[in-house]
Amino acid sequence: MEGFGPWTIKRGMNHVAPPADLLAQMVTLRVHLDDVPETNAPLLIALGSHLIGRVPVEKVSEAVESHSILTCLAKAGDAWLYSTPILHASDASTTPASRRVLQVDYAAFDLPGELEWLGI
Repeated sequence: MEGFGPWTIKRGMNHVAPPADLLAQMVTLRVHLDDVPETNAPLLIALGSHLIGRVPVEKVSEAVESHSILTCLAKAGDAWLYSTPILHASDASTTPASRRVLQVDYAAFDLPGELEWLGI
């Protein structure tokens, strides 16, 4: 399918990255099951990066440098809703602790052709 790729196999299942325009129509819900203080590898997001489209791996550092970085601390039970294609990462935890989250990506549309969303 044009615009989809790369295709990979993870745990015996086919996976593919959708085109940036499809990701831009999606939102991600993230519910924290554990506290995430500074020492527990909080999510770091590049504010506004969801507006620049797909960023090739070799351009990520440049894209991150041109955006403010927000450190997303959380308490157990906190929920976040954000634009799916936002650039994000986390550093390694500096203290041993759980950092469990439930993350669900939402799309209010069907995929083209024979492609289907993998449900829960």
